[in-house]
Amino acid sequence: MHYPHRLSKIKKSRKQGFRARMKTAGGRRIINAKRRRGNHKVNVAA
Repeated sequence: MHYPHRLSKIKKSRKQGFRARMKTAGGRRIINAKRRRGNHKVNVAA
């Protein structure tokens, strides 16, 4: 039986986490768009 891919939470948050988003202008734009939409929890990878 094939074992599913195990992703590391640390690796994921480093790529897609809040602080990774805040580093770039595009990422900050994404976070602000989420806030405008009313997402109170903006970090997806936690």
